Amino acid sequence: MSSSNSPATSTRHALAGVLILLGLVQQILGFAGLTPLPNGVGYALWLATLLLWRDIPQRTRWQSGALAVIGLVLLMIARWQYGAQFAWPAATSGNTYVVAMLVGVSFVGLIGNRSGSSRPLGHPITGRRGTLGTWLGVHMLGTILNLSTVFMIGDRLARRGPLTTPQLLALNRGLSSAALWSPFFASMGVVMTLAPDMEYSRILAVGLPLAIVSGVITTLELSRRFDLAEVAGFSLSPRSLLMPVSMAALVMLFHYQLTPELGIVSIITFLLPAVALASNLPAGPRWTLRRLHQHVLIRLPAMRGEIALFLSAGLLTLGLSTLVAAATGSEWTLFARFGPAQAVISFLAIVASAVVGLHPIIGVSVLASTLDLSGNEQTLFAFTALASWAVGTSVGPLSGINLSLQGRYGVSGYRMMRYNLGYALALSGLVIGALLGLDAWL
Repeated sequence: MSSSNSPATSTRHALAGVLILLGLVQQILGFAGLTPLPNGVGYALWLATLLLWRDIPQRTRWQSGALAVIGLVLLMIARWQYGAQFAWPAATSGNTYVVAMLVGVSFVGLIGNRSGSSRPLGHPITGRRGTLGTWLGVHMLGTILNLSTVFMIGDRLARRGPLTTPQLLALNRGLSSAALWSPFFASMGVVMTLAPDMEYSRILAVGLPLAIVSGVITTLELSRRFDLAEVAGFSLSPRSLLMPVSMAALVMLFHYQLTPELGIVSIITFLLPAVALASNLPAGPRWTLRRLHQHVLIRLPAMRGEIALFLSAGLLTLGLSTLVAAATGSEWTLFARFGPAQAVISFLAIVASAVVGLHPIIGVSVLASTLDLSGNEQTLFAFTALASWAVGTSVGPLSGINLSLQGRYGVSGYRMMRYNLGYALALSGLVIGALLGLDAWL
Protein backbone atom coordinates (compact mmCIF):
# COMPACT_ATOMS: atom_id res chain seq x y z
CA MET A 1 0.00 0.00 0.00
CA SER A 2 2.81 2.39 0.84
CA SER A 3 4.49 1.68 -2.46
CA SER A 4 1.33 2.55 -4.37
CA ASN A 5 1.13 5.88 -2.59
CA SER A 6 4.78 6.65 -3.06
CA PRO A 7 4.63 8.14 -6.58
CA ALA A 8 1.68 10.39 -5.67
CA THR A 9 3.39 11.57 -2.53
CA SER A 10 6.63 12.16 -4.42
CA THR A 11 4.83 14.11 -7.16
CA ARG A 12 2.95 16.19 -4.58
CA HIS A 13 6.15 17.04 -2.73
CA ALA A 14 7.95 17.86 -5.97
CA LEU A 15 5.16 20.18 -7.08
CA ALA A 16 5.13 21.88 -3.68
CA GLY A 17 8.91 22.34 -3.81
CA VAL A 18 8.67 23.90 -7.26
CA LEU A 19 5.91 26.25 -6.04
CA ILE A 20 8.02 27.34 -3.06
CA LEU A 21 10.95 28.02 -5.38
CA LEU A 22 8.59 29.91 -7.70
CA GLY A 23 7.48 32.06 -4.77
CA LEU A 24 11.11 32.91 -3.99
CA VAL A 25 11.86 33.74 -7.63
CA GLN A 26 8.82 36.03 -7.85
CA GLN A 27 9.87 37.81 -4.65
CA ILE A 28 13.37 38.39 -6.07
CA LEU A 29 11.94 39.63 -9.36
CA GLY A 30 9.85 42.07 -7.36
CA PHE A 31 13.04 43.67 -6.03
CA ALA A 32 13.88 44.57 -9.62
CA GLY A 33 10.44 46.05 -10.19
CA LEU A 34 9.22 43.00 -12.11
CA THR A 35 5.91 41.60 -10.87
CA PRO A 36 4.65 38.96 -13.32
CA LEU A 37 1.59 38.21 -11.16
CA PRO A 38 0.26 40.54 -8.43
CA ASN A 39 0.21 38.66 -5.12
CA GLY A 40 1.85 35.77 -6.98
CA VAL A 41 4.32 35.10 -4.15
CA GLY A 42 1.43 34.49 -1.76
CA TYR A 43 -0.45 32.34 -4.24
CA ALA A 44 2.56 30.07 -4.80
CA LEU A 45 3.42 29.71 -1.11
CA TRP A 46 -0.16 29.11 0.03
CA LEU A 47 -0.76 26.54 -2.71
CA ALA A 48 2.44 24.72 -1.69
CA THR A 49 1.27 24.79 1.93
CA LEU A 50 -2.08 23.27 0.99
CA LEU A 51 -0.34 20.51 -0.97
CA LEU A 52 1.85 19.70 2.05
CA TRP A 53 -0.87 20.27 4.68
CA ARG A 54 -1.36 16.59 5.60
CA ASP A 55 2.40 16.18 6.20
CA ILE A 56 2.66 19.05 8.69
CA PRO A 57 2.97 17.84 12.33
CA GLN A 58 -0.45 17.81 13.97
CA ARG A 59 0.31 20.44 16.61
CA THR A 60 1.65 22.85 14.01
CA ARG A 61 -1.25 22.05 11.67
CA TRP A 62 -3.86 22.83 14.32
CA GLN A 63 -2.10 26.03 15.33
CA SER A 64 -1.69 27.23 11.74
CA GLY A 65 -5.28 26.39 10.89
CA ALA A 66 -6.59 28.27 13.92
CA LEU A 67 -4.52 31.36 13.09
CA ALA A 68 -5.70 31.37 9.47
CA VAL A 69 -9.37 30.92 10.36
CA ILE A 70 -9.29 33.65 13.01
CA GLY A 71 -7.56 36.00 10.55
CA LEU A 72 -10.23 35.37 7.90
CA VAL A 73 -13.05 35.87 10.43
CA LEU A 74 -11.54 39.20 11.55
CA LEU A 75 -11.29 40.34 7.92
CA MET A 76 -14.94 39.45 7.33
CA ILE A 77 -16.03 41.34 10.46
CA ALA A 78 -14.00 44.39 9.37
CA ARG A 79 -15.58 44.25 5.91
CA TRP A 80 -19.22 43.61 6.77
CA GLN A 81 -19.50 45.20 10.21
CA TYR A 82 -17.36 48.31 9.66
CA GLY A 83 -17.32 48.57 5.87
CA ALA A 84 -13.54 48.28 5.57
CA GLN A 85 -12.31 48.33 1.98
CA PHE A 86 -10.00 45.42 1.41
CA ALA A 87 -8.61 43.60 -1.63
CA TRP A 88 -9.19 39.93 -0.83
CA PRO A 89 -6.41 38.59 -3.12
CA ALA A 90 -3.94 40.52 -0.94
CA ALA A 91 -4.92 38.32 2.02
CA THR A 92 -2.38 35.76 0.78
CA SER A 93 0.50 38.23 1.07
CA GLY A 94 0.89 38.46 4.85
CA ASN A 95 4.45 37.58 5.96
CA THR A 96 5.41 36.42 2.45
CA TYR A 97 8.55 38.58 2.56
CA VAL A 98 9.67 36.76 5.72
CA VAL A 99 8.85 33.35 4.25
CA ALA A 100 10.77 34.22 1.08
CA MET A 101 13.76 35.15 3.23
CA LEU A 102 13.53 31.83 5.11
CA VAL A 103 13.45 29.97 1.80
CA GLY A 104 16.46 31.97 0.60
CA VAL A 105 18.34 31.21 3.81
CA SER A 106 17.71 27.48 3.35
CA PHE A 107 20.13 27.57 0.40
CA VAL A 108 22.98 28.03 2.89
CA GLY A 109 22.90 24.22 3.14
CA LEU A 110 24.29 24.07 -0.40
CA ILE A 111 27.47 25.93 0.51
CA GLY A 112 30.48 23.60 0.74
CA ASN A 113 30.30 19.88 1.60
CA ARG A 114 30.56 18.78 -2.05
CA SER A 115 31.32 15.22 -1.22
CA GLY A 116 28.12 14.91 0.75
CA SER A 117 29.94 13.91 3.93
CA SER A 118 29.96 15.99 7.05
CA ARG A 119 33.21 17.55 8.12
CA PRO A 120 34.39 16.60 11.58
CA LEU A 121 33.21 19.13 14.11
CA GLY A 122 36.00 18.69 16.61
CA HIS A 123 35.63 18.97 20.35
CA PRO A 124 32.71 21.27 21.26
CA ILE A 125 32.83 24.19 23.66
CA THR A 126 30.46 23.36 26.50
CA GLY A 127 29.32 24.82 29.79
CA ARG A 128 28.71 28.45 30.56
CA ARG A 129 31.35 29.53 28.04
CA GLY A 130 29.66 27.59 25.24
CA THR A 131 26.23 29.04 26.05
CA LEU A 132 27.65 32.55 26.13
CA GLY A 133 29.32 31.84 22.78
CA THR A 134 25.96 30.85 21.28
CA TRP A 135 24.24 33.97 22.62
CA LEU A 136 27.09 36.23 21.54
CA GLY A 137 27.39 34.68 18.08
CA VAL A 138 23.68 35.01 17.36
CA HIS A 139 23.57 38.52 18.80
CA MET A 140 26.61 39.88 16.95
CA LEU A 141 25.77 38.38 13.58
CA GLY A 142 22.02 38.67 14.04
CA THR A 143 22.25 42.45 14.27
CA ILE A 144 23.04 42.33 10.54
CA LEU A 145 21.75 39.00 9.22
CA ASN A 146 18.61 38.95 11.40
CA LEU A 147 16.71 35.65 11.59
CA SER A 148 19.03 33.89 9.14
CA THR A 149 21.75 33.80 11.82
CA VAL A 150 19.59 31.57 14.02
CA PHE A 151 19.48 28.96 11.26
CA MET A 152 23.18 29.24 10.45
CA ILE A 153 24.21 28.70 14.06
CA GLY A 154 21.28 26.48 15.05
CA ASP A 155 21.84 24.08 12.15
CA ARG A 156 25.53 23.89 13.01
CA LEU A 157 24.72 22.97 16.62
CA ALA A 158 22.04 20.52 15.45
CA ARG A 159 24.66 18.50 13.55
CA ARG A 160 25.63 17.01 16.92
CA GLY A 161 22.05 16.02 17.73
CA PRO A 162 18.66 17.57 18.51
CA LEU A 163 18.95 21.02 20.06
CA THR A 164 18.51 21.13 23.82
CA THR A 165 16.41 23.68 25.72
CA PRO A 166 19.42 25.80 26.80
CA GLN A 167 20.64 25.97 23.20
CA LEU A 168 17.20 27.01 21.95
CA LEU A 169 16.89 29.66 24.67
CA ALA A 170 20.33 31.06 23.86
CA LEU A 171 19.35 31.30 20.17
CA ASN A 172 16.05 32.96 21.05
CA ARG A 173 17.44 35.54 23.44
CA GLY A 174 20.57 36.28 21.45
CA LEU A 175 18.49 37.37 18.47
CA SER A 176 15.54 39.03 20.20
CA SER A 177 17.75 41.24 22.38
CA ALA A 178 19.41 42.68 19.27
CA ALA A 179 16.12 44.51 18.62
CA LEU A 180 17.10 46.86 21.46
CA TRP A 181 19.67 48.66 19.34
CA SER A 182 20.42 47.15 15.90
CA PRO A 183 19.80 49.65 13.07
CA PHE A 184 19.27 46.74 10.65
CA PHE A 185 16.44 44.98 12.45
CA ALA A 186 12.88 45.00 11.14
CA SER A 187 11.88 46.57 14.46
CA MET A 188 14.13 49.57 13.81
CA GLY A 189 12.74 49.94 10.30
CA VAL A 190 9.18 50.04 11.67
CA VAL A 191 10.12 52.47 14.43
CA MET A 192 11.99 54.81 12.10
CA THR A 193 8.87 54.99 9.95
CA LEU A 194 6.58 55.70 12.91
CA ALA A 195 8.95 58.14 14.68
CA PRO A 196 11.19 59.67 11.98
CA ASP A 197 12.59 62.38 14.28
CA MET A 198 13.89 60.04 16.98
CA GLU A 199 17.53 60.36 18.10
CA TYR A 200 19.21 57.06 17.32
CA SER A 201 22.38 57.94 19.28
CA ARG A 202 20.36 57.99 22.52
CA ILE A 203 18.59 54.76 21.61
CA LEU A 204 22.01 53.14 21.06
CA ALA A 205 23.40 54.53 24.33
CA VAL A 206 20.57 52.92 26.29
CA GLY A 207 19.77 49.86 24.18
CA LEU A 208 23.25 48.39 23.66
CA PRO A 209 24.18 48.20 27.38
CA LEU A 210 20.76 46.73 28.10
CA ALA A 211 21.32 44.06 25.43
CA ILE A 212 24.69 43.17 26.98
CA VAL A 213 23.05 42.83 30.40
CA SER A 214 20.42 40.53 28.86
CA GLY A 215 23.26 38.28 27.68
CA VAL A 216 24.70 38.15 31.19
CA ILE A 217 21.26 37.34 32.61
CA THR A 218 20.80 34.57 30.05
CA THR A 219 24.18 32.98 30.76
CA LEU A 220 23.78 33.07 34.55
CA GLU A 221 20.16 31.92 34.52
CA LEU A 222 20.72 29.00 32.15
CA SER A 223 23.77 27.83 34.09
CA ARG A 224 21.65 27.86 37.26
CA ARG A 225 18.59 26.10 35.77
CA PHE A 226 20.33 23.53 33.57
CA ASP A 227 23.40 21.32 33.70
CA LEU A 228 25.45 22.82 30.87
CA ALA A 229 28.40 20.47 31.21
CA GLU A 230 27.45 18.52 28.07
CA VAL A 231 25.58 21.31 26.24
CA ALA A 232 27.54 22.29 23.13
CA GLY A 233 27.84 25.97 22.32
CA PHE A 234 28.85 27.98 19.28
CA SER A 235 32.56 28.61 18.96
CA LEU A 236 33.57 32.15 18.06
CA SER A 237 36.71 30.81 16.38
CA PRO A 238 37.72 32.22 12.98
CA ARG A 239 36.79 28.94 11.25
CA SER A 240 33.22 28.86 12.61
CA LEU A 241 32.73 32.57 11.96
CA LEU A 242 34.13 32.58 8.43
CA MET A 243 30.90 31.89 6.57
CA PRO A 244 28.54 34.05 8.69
CA VAL A 245 30.99 36.97 8.77
CA SER A 246 31.60 36.71 5.02
CA MET A 247 27.85 36.79 4.42
CA ALA A 248 27.47 39.75 6.77
CA ALA A 249 30.20 41.63 4.87
CA LEU A 250 28.46 40.90 1.56
CA VAL A 251 25.13 42.06 2.95
CA MET A 252 26.72 45.32 4.08
CA LEU A 253 28.35 45.80 0.68
CA PHE A 254 24.99 45.47 -1.06
CA HIS A 255 23.17 47.55 1.55
CA TYR A 256 25.51 50.53 1.46
CA GLN A 257 26.98 50.41 -2.04
CA LEU A 258 25.31 48.17 -4.61
CA THR A 259 21.60 48.14 -3.70
CA PRO A 260 21.06 50.83 -1.04
CA GLU A 261 17.36 51.04 -1.89
CA LEU A 262 16.77 47.49 -0.59
CA GLY A 263 16.34 46.54 3.04
CA ILE A 264 18.45 43.94 4.82
CA VAL A 265 15.73 41.26 4.61
CA SER A 266 15.40 41.77 0.83
CA ILE A 267 19.16 41.57 0.30
CA ILE A 268 19.44 38.34 2.30
CA THR A 269 16.56 36.87 0.28
CA PHE A 270 18.39 37.03 -3.04
CA LEU A 271 22.03 37.08 -1.92
CA LEU A 272 22.20 33.81 0.01
CA PRO A 273 20.75 31.64 -2.80
CA ALA A 274 23.03 33.38 -5.32
CA VAL A 275 26.14 32.78 -3.22
CA ALA A 276 25.11 29.17 -2.51
CA LEU A 277 24.63 28.35 -6.19
CA ALA A 278 27.80 30.22 -7.21
CA SER A 279 29.83 28.23 -4.65
CA ASN A 280 28.80 25.02 -6.46
CA LEU A 281 29.59 26.19 -9.99
CA PRO A 282 33.34 25.31 -9.81
CA ALA A 283 32.23 21.65 -9.63
CA GLY A 284 30.36 22.10 -12.92
CA PRO A 285 26.85 23.14 -14.05
CA ARG A 286 25.57 19.54 -13.91
CA TRP A 287 26.63 19.19 -10.26
CA THR A 288 25.03 22.55 -9.41
CA LEU A 289 21.75 21.63 -11.09
CA ARG A 290 21.71 18.27 -9.33
CA ARG A 291 22.13 19.90 -5.93
CA LEU A 292 19.46 22.48 -6.75
CA HIS A 293 17.12 19.71 -7.88
CA GLN A 294 17.73 17.84 -4.62
CA HIS A 295 17.15 20.99 -2.60
CA VAL A 296 13.82 21.71 -4.31
CA LEU A 297 12.56 18.12 -3.96
CA ILE A 298 13.66 17.48 -0.37
CA ARG A 299 14.67 20.57 1.61
CA LEU A 300 11.99 23.04 0.48
CA PRO A 301 9.01 20.72 1.16
CA ALA A 302 10.58 19.96 4.56
CA MET A 303 10.04 23.65 5.45
CA ARG A 304 6.26 23.12 5.41
CA GLY A 305 5.87 23.66 9.16
CA GLU A 306 7.57 27.04 9.36
CA ILE A 307 6.03 28.24 6.09
CA ALA A 308 2.52 27.34 7.28
CA LEU A 309 3.03 29.05 10.64
CA PHE A 310 4.38 32.27 9.14
CA LEU A 311 1.71 32.52 6.45
CA SER A 312 -1.08 31.86 8.95
CA ALA A 313 0.36 34.32 11.47
CA GLY A 314 0.57 36.89 8.68
CA LEU A 315 -3.11 36.36 7.88
CA LEU A 316 -3.99 36.81 11.56
CA THR A 317 -1.95 40.02 11.77
CA LEU A 318 -3.61 41.34 8.63
CA GLY A 319 -7.08 40.56 9.92
CA LEU A 320 -6.47 42.10 13.31
CA SER A 321 -4.81 45.26 12.01
CA THR A 322 -7.60 45.74 9.43
CA LEU A 323 -10.29 45.33 12.08
CA VAL A 324 -8.56 47.67 14.54
CA ALA A 325 -8.09 50.34 11.85
CA ALA A 326 -11.74 50.05 10.80
CA ALA A 327 -13.09 50.08 14.36
CA THR A 328 -10.98 53.01 15.64
CA GLY A 329 -11.18 55.24 12.61
CA SER A 330 -12.13 58.34 14.63
CA GLU A 331 -9.55 61.00 15.34
CA TRP A 332 -8.50 60.66 18.98
CA THR A 333 -5.30 60.22 20.94
CA LEU A 334 -4.71 57.63 23.63
CA PHE A 335 -2.54 59.97 25.72
CA ALA A 336 -2.47 63.76 25.76
CA ARG A 337 1.28 63.50 26.48
CA PHE A 338 3.64 60.57 26.01
CA GLY A 339 5.80 60.64 29.12
CA PRO A 340 7.48 58.01 31.32
CA ALA A 341 4.26 56.69 32.88
CA GLN A 342 2.62 56.35 29.47
CA ALA A 343 5.77 54.66 28.10
CA VAL A 344 5.78 52.08 30.89
CA ILE A 345 2.06 51.35 30.49
CA SER A 346 2.48 50.99 26.72
CA PHE A 347 5.51 48.71 27.10
CA LEU A 348 3.72 46.39 29.54
CA ALA A 349 0.59 46.30 27.37
CA ILE A 350 2.50 45.34 24.22
CA VAL A 351 4.49 42.64 26.04
CA ALA A 352 1.27 41.28 27.57
CA SER A 353 -0.33 41.14 24.11
CA ALA A 354 2.73 39.24 22.84
CA VAL A 355 2.32 36.67 25.62
CA VAL A 356 -1.26 35.96 24.49
CA GLY A 357 -0.08 35.50 20.91
CA LEU A 358 -0.01 38.88 19.14
CA HIS A 359 3.19 39.95 17.41
CA PRO A 360 4.64 43.15 18.95
CA ILE A 361 4.37 44.89 15.58
CA ILE A 362 0.58 44.91 16.07
CA GLY A 363 0.80 46.61 19.45
CA VAL A 364 3.44 49.07 18.26
CA SER A 365 1.45 49.99 15.15
CA VAL A 366 -1.82 50.36 17.03
CA LEU A 367 -0.11 52.48 19.70
CA ALA A 368 1.48 54.78 17.12
CA SER A 369 -1.85 55.27 15.37
CA THR A 370 -3.38 56.59 18.61
CA LEU A 371 -0.60 59.06 19.50
CA ASP A 372 0.36 62.55 18.38
CA LEU A 373 4.09 62.57 19.12
CA SER A 374 6.18 65.71 19.23
CA GLY A 375 9.83 66.50 19.93
CA ASN A 376 11.55 64.21 22.40
CA GLU A 377 8.42 62.08 22.72
CA GLN A 378 9.44 60.37 19.48
CA THR A 379 12.69 59.10 20.98
CA LEU A 380 10.91 57.85 24.10
CA PHE A 381 8.25 56.16 21.96
CA ALA A 382 10.94 54.61 19.75
CA PHE A 383 12.73 52.98 22.68
CA THR A 384 9.41 51.85 24.15
CA ALA A 385 8.58 50.14 20.87
CA LEU A 386 12.04 48.55 20.48
CA ALA A 387 12.11 47.29 24.07
CA SER A 388 8.61 45.82 23.83
CA TRP A 389 9.68 44.15 20.57
CA ALA A 390 12.82 42.68 22.18
CA VAL A 391 10.98 41.32 25.22
CA GLY A 392 7.78 40.42 23.36
CA THR A 393 9.47 38.41 20.62
CA SER A 394 11.48 36.41 23.16
CA VAL A 395 8.41 35.37 25.13
CA GLY A 396 5.61 35.53 22.54
CA PRO A 397 4.67 32.03 21.29
CA LEU A 398 3.75 33.41 17.84
CA SER A 399 6.75 35.71 17.37
CA GLY A 400 8.95 35.24 14.32
CA ILE A 401 11.82 33.71 16.27
CA ASN A 402 9.62 31.23 18.15
CA LEU A 403 7.65 30.29 15.04
CA SER A 404 10.98 29.65 13.31
CA LEU A 405 12.31 27.50 16.16
CA GLN A 406 9.07 25.53 16.19
CA GLY A 407 9.02 25.02 12.45
CA ARG A 408 12.73 24.25 12.16
CA TYR A 409 13.55 22.34 15.33
CA GLY A 410 10.16 21.13 16.56
CA VAL A 411 10.03 23.01 19.88
CA SER A 412 6.64 24.38 20.90
CA GLY A 413 6.33 28.16 20.94
CA TYR A 414 4.35 27.87 24.16
CA ARG A 415 7.14 25.85 25.76
CA MET A 416 9.57 28.61 24.82
CA MET A 417 7.17 31.12 26.34
CA ARG A 418 7.10 29.26 29.66
CA TYR A 419 10.89 29.03 29.83
CA ASN A 420 11.26 32.72 28.97
CA LEU A 421 8.74 34.18 31.43
CA GLY A 422 11.33 34.69 34.19
CA TYR A 423 13.80 36.21 31.72
CA ALA A 424 11.10 38.50 30.33
CA LEU A 425 10.16 39.61 33.83
CA ALA A 426 13.77 40.42 34.75
CA LEU A 427 14.42 42.24 31.48
CA SER A 428 11.13 44.15 31.81
CA GLY A 429 12.27 45.52 35.16
CA LEU A 430 15.48 46.77 33.55
CA VAL A 431 13.55 48.25 30.61
CA ILE A 432 11.26 50.19 32.94
CA GLY A 433 14.30 51.63 34.68
CA ALA A 434 15.80 52.50 31.29
CA LEU A 435 12.57 54.22 30.19
CA LEU A 436 12.56 56.40 33.30
CA GLY A 437 16.25 57.23 32.85
CA LEU A 438 15.82 58.01 29.15
CA ASP A 439 12.93 60.37 29.84
CA ALA A 440 15.05 62.24 32.41
CA TRP A 441 17.87 62.47 29.85
CA LEU A 442 15.70 63.85 27.03
